[in-house]
Amino acid sequence: MAGRQHRYRVDVRWTGSQGQGTAGYRSYSRDHEIASPVPGKPVIPGSSDPAFRGDQSRWNPEELFVAAISACHKLWYLHLCAAAGVVVTGYLDQAEGIMAEGGDGGGRFVSVTLRPHITLTRTADVDRARDLHHEAHAKCFIANSIDTPITVEPAISAADAPAR
Repeated sequence: MAGRQHRYRVDVRWTGSQGQGTAGYRSYSRDHEIASPVPGKPVIPGSSDPAFRGDQSRWNPEELFVAAISACHKLWYLHLCAAAGVVVTGYLDQAEGIMAEGGDGGGRFVSVTLRPHITLTRTADVDRARDLHHEAHAKCFIANSIDTPITVEPAISAADAPAR
C-alpha cells in the first residue's frame, strides 16, 4: 500500500495491582488508564468487561473497538457530506457490536452494526445522504483494517420529512 504513513501512540498503564499483583485470578483489578504522550489530552479510564471481572463504570476494549468503528465512519461521512453540499445538523450513532466467545475463553467480534440517526437541513438531500454511507464505509480506516462484518442502518430525517 503506497502513500503516507501515520503513527499513533498511546500509553496503557495498568492501575489494578492491589498488593499481590497477579498472584491469583481474583487478586487484581483489571483497571487501567489510556493516555496520550500529547499533553492536554484527557485520560480514558479503562477496565475489562464486567463479565471478565471488570469495572462497568470504565471503558472496556470491546466498547472502544465499536466506538472506533463508529467514530471513523462518522468522520468520513461528515467529510463526504460537506464535499457533496449535504448539510448535516445532527448525528447520533447507536452502534452495537456482537462478540462471541470461543471454547478456549478467547473470542472475536462477529458483527458490528452502526445505527446513525442523521438530521439534514433539506429533504431533497435524503437520498444522497443515504448513498454517502457506502462511500464512508469504503474509506473508513478502521473498517478497512478489520475483517468483522459491519452493517450500516441509517435513519435520516430533514426539516419537513420523517426519518426513513
